[in-house]
Amino acid sequence: MGEKDISEKLLADYEDVFADIVNVLLFHGERRVPPDSLRSTKTVSHYKADDSRLHEQERDILKAWTDGRIQIALLGLEHQTEPEKQMAVRVIGYEGANYRSQYKAKQITPVITLVLYFGTEKRWQYPQNLKALMDIPDGLESYVNDYHIHVFEIAWLTDEQINMFQSDFRVVARYFSEKRKNKNYVPHDKTILRHIDAVLKLLAVMSGDHRYETILADPEQKGKVNTMDDALTRVINEGHARGLAEGQIKILVSLCRSGNISVEIAADQLKISTDEFRKYLDSDMTDY
Repeated sequence: MGEKDISEKLLADYEDVFADIVNVLLFHGERRVPPDSLRSTKTVSHYKADDSRLHEQERDILKAWTDGRIQIALLGLEHQTEPEKQMAVRVIGYEGANYRSQYKAKQITPVITLVLYFGTEKRWQYPQNLKALMDIPDGLESYVNDYHIHVFEIAWLTDEQINMFQSDFRVVARYFSEKRKNKNYVPHDKTILRHIDAVLKLLAVMSGDHRYETILADPEQKGKVNTMDDALTRVINEGHARGLAEGQIKILVSLCRSGNISVEIAADQLKISTDEFRKYLDSDMTDY
């Protein structure tokens, strides 16, 4: 599994966030699913395709909603950054495997999948049912079973819906909603985040904005960043420091090339070796 796939699933895999998403999107904010009623279950299943070979398919997240020892439902989440025309086929494959695994059960547990779409440039324009993908011959319409999927466009949720979230997902939903309205939106949010690492990774993967990932690479700073406001301040400070360093390099390279200072003096100013400084001299100055 790639790092991108892991980052997509990391936040929603926390029970408090998963329950919050389900409670808002399915139950309109009613706290029907407590976090402690959820348990992770197997996400991998297999199927045979036209080539008769066994293939593996993996859901993003699948949790069993239980009430004591009784399983109420299987709840799945799928993350999408782009609309996918064949999404109904994918979902029916996932859910079909979940139902097939219950073939000998005394009571069949319902399986529900929520597709979370994080795009901000365009809405989900593809059909959300199986029949819409088919060209059904005359006379067969009533014999072909339809299948519907449930797509939630996070960037198009209303303010009322976003305010229903009680977990870190509220900050995520707000981010994508504002990003849709303003491409240059920068979040000023002082909400204390419980899963700051997972939030920053999700935003980086789903929005393509990787500025906040630099914070995660610095172990000394991770513990000091608890809100999106903290993250923004850190990003600005790092950008400022990087700009100063790049400006100093440009000046020293220019002075060295013009013969005003030696390579040794320039390297000493930057606290690096002369060999390292010569790399700047040999490169295109526009890179720095």
